[in-house]
Amino acid sequence: MKAKRIIVACVLAIAAVVIGVMCVESVTTPINFENDRKAREVEVIKHLVDLRTAEVEYHHVNGNFTANLDSLMIFLKTTPKKEVLKEGNLTEEQLEQMKLSEQKAEQKAVKIIENAMAKALKNKKLNLDPNDKDALYAYVWANDPEVKQYKLQGFRRDTIEQNMLLTLYKGEYDENSIDQIIEIPFSEGKRFEVEVNNDYKTSQGIRVPLFEIRAPFESYLSDLNKQELVNLQDSEEKKGHYAGLKVGDVETPNNNAGNWE
Repeated sequence: MKAKRIIVACVLAIAAVVIGVMCVESVTTPINFENDRKAREVEVIKHLVDLRTAEVEYHHVNGNFTANLDSLMIFLKTTPKKEVLKEGNLTEEQLEQMKLSEQKAEQKAVKIIENAMAKALKNKKLNLDPNDKDALYAYVWANDPEVKQYKLQGFRRDTIEQNMLLTLYKGEYDENSIDQIIEIPFSEGKRFEVEVNNDYKTSQGIRVPLFEIRAPFESYLSDLNKQELVNLQDSEEKKGHYAGLKVGDVETPNNNAGNWE
């Protein structure tokens, strides 16, 4: 009987330890999963933001978005970033004189200057160098009748070309490293999912191209606790949310926002 009581006591002790371990794990497993998830999502979000920047610039140049990540990378590596250097602003008096909105008045002023320069360069007697922009501006500011009429002396707009990667990402990436942004971190090389809707139209019939870039939970959390991953996916789906991280939306314009913002 004594031996039997000892065996029972040992079994109960082991059971107590097992139950204790299970209780601890039931508390620590969700916490560890959540901590790992948050740490990983910092990296995933960084890539999503960088890709959003690329898509927005692609749209600015081409008028639509692209679902082809290879094409997007070629665009970033080969297309120069055009920027307009501005000198001088239109006054209220000039806007009133042109009787145009600020945007259209700006366009008209640029056209006036461009036409004045074209006329000056055609005049061979002036012997102006088309590459000497300072001398060309100085001449039209001082001599062109229409420039004087609208008081555009000092108004200057020059388009320059700069390195796309350097301009968009401030030197963080170069041609060799930029490709990393299309791969989902912690996913063993899986690419972000991209979908575009370049033909979306508002209720007013206005065309608004849309894009959506996604990283499902399973792509970057698959090596963590399986049950916690299933619980997370089910929870988000029951709420009607996307089970993962994404920017943009191909069904509803949302200013290219991320679902974490």
